[in-house]
Amino acid sequence: MTDFFSFIREHADKLLEQTLTHIGLTFVSLLLALLIGVPLGILISRRTKLASSVLGVAGVLQTVPSVALLGFLIPLLGIGVGPALVALFLYALLPIIRNTYVGITEVNPLVKEAAKGVGMTDNQILTKVELPLALPVIFAGVRTATVINVGVATLAAYVAAGGLGEFIFSGIALSNVNMMLAGAIPAALLAVGFDFGLARLQRLSVKKLRIGALAFVILVPFLSAFYLLPGRQDKLIAGFAHEFYGRADGYPGLQKTYGLQLRPRLIDQNLMYEAIHQGQVDIISGYSTDGRIKAFDLLVLADNRHAFPPYAAAPAIRQATLDRYPELGPTLNKLAGKLTDSVMTALNYQADYKKESPEAIASAFLKQAGLYNTPKPGERTSTIVMGSKVFTEQYILAEIYRQLIEGQTPLRVVTKTGLGGTQICFDALQTGAIDFYPEYTGTGLLVILQPSASTLEQLPMQTDSVYQFVRQQFQQKYKMDWLKPLGFNNSYCLMMRREQAHQLGIQSIEDLVRYLDKK
Repeated sequence: MTDFFSFIREHADKLLEQTLTHIGLTFVSLLLALLIGVPLGILISRRTKLASSVLGVAGVLQTVPSVALLGFLIPLLGIGVGPALVALFLYALLPIIRNTYVGITEVNPLVKEAAKGVGMTDNQILTKVELPLALPVIFAGVRTATVINVGVATLAAYVAAGGLGEFIFSGIALSNVNMMLAGAIPAALLAVGFDFGLARLQRLSVKKLRIGALAFVILVPFLSAFYLLPGRQDKLIAGFAHEFYGRADGYPGLQKTYGLQLRPRLIDQNLMYEAIHQGQVDIISGYSTDGRIKAFDLLVLADNRHAFPPYAAAPAIRQATLDRYPELGPTLNKLAGKLTDSVMTALNYQADYKKESPEAIASAFLKQAGLYNTPKPGERTSTIVMGSKVFTEQYILAEIYRQLIEGQTPLRVVTKTGLGGTQICFDALQTGAIDFYPEYTGTGLLVILQPSASTLEQLPMQTDSVYQFVRQQFQQKYKMDWLKPLGFNNSYCLMMRREQAHQLGIQSIEDLVRYLDKK
């Protein structure tokens, strides 16, 4: 608990900023939903034949998983505030439309007849009779929509729209419980607080509720302003993966080595390349062998001061698995040196740009390398479980391993792909949930082993030296082994659009820092 409060103190400014952003996201979308939902509810209460269709469509939208809805919206609206607000707006619609409709239609018909009898027009009946009597029910819908949006707004961080989800996504990627709680607890408190406040308003008498509703209507645009107010902008907009932003060998390493200072948008790593391709960001974190570098004509900024260590790819495997299946190690080592930087980049390009399946890419590579065997028919009594992280290169490597093992041994391979961040894969390996997965030496060094500063200073940052150190430490500490490297380094890097980088005279991270520091 002490560590958690220390984390809160250290990141208080960022936490306050993202809390205000979260509130703004919630209430901008709620304001839009009120402006559309209440009139729609009134309309279908007058034309009841439309009610089932309108409520049906709103109900269907409510059942679409939030991540899937964002996925549908990204090709149309790109990343950032657009898809986040539209998704939240759609989720808030159903309770507001439905409660407005139900509240008005359930007003006692005798009351409406009496109003007609004293000469009121339809509009007067609506504004002076139906809406005031329906207000508690409408308010209940607003209350539900508010709580839903506070929860769903955490997913805005997936598309670089900010909010408390940034802490949650980063915490998951880094397996940092304090970071996850720093996002989850304030989000939960916001939901409980708004629900409690609206519940108190809902229990007021009709006369007081009118005043409360008016105050709420005035308050909503004010709360929305937390998101609409302009913040400080960097000369160039950066979009970083959540894991890169928090890892010692990511952005913190750049800050320490180069003094780089940015206010990056945090975005899912699978969306970064599309974001820079569409011009929504100017700088992204990425991987040096990614196929989209060529596809989108990106420039990898030179790391002259070697802030990023070597990231030689190799299988990290449990020693118990090697002991149980002695044929596995020699089989996997047949790939040693076969996947150079250029080969891996070409394979990634086939998947990322040409949209070929990992299965087809893997079989073609193995055939070209003379390592492909058709799996022999018959029952496979022994099974090994292989994991992978959630990006293209890992899917390709996992498929290469699977086809290689099943073609050259009697073992059956079960794959658990898309395990997320490094720590999740490593924890799964430690607990025996998986037997091996493809890893990178730089990640093993700085994220898993986390040696002291003095040890890092003494360790030569060369591919072989880092590999031998990581392998030895894994054997001693975790009873795990690293098999022979595949032959390529997939290091972290910063990228810009080639044309823009040339226009600004930026070829390296040092050039970027100098450009940003210019007044």
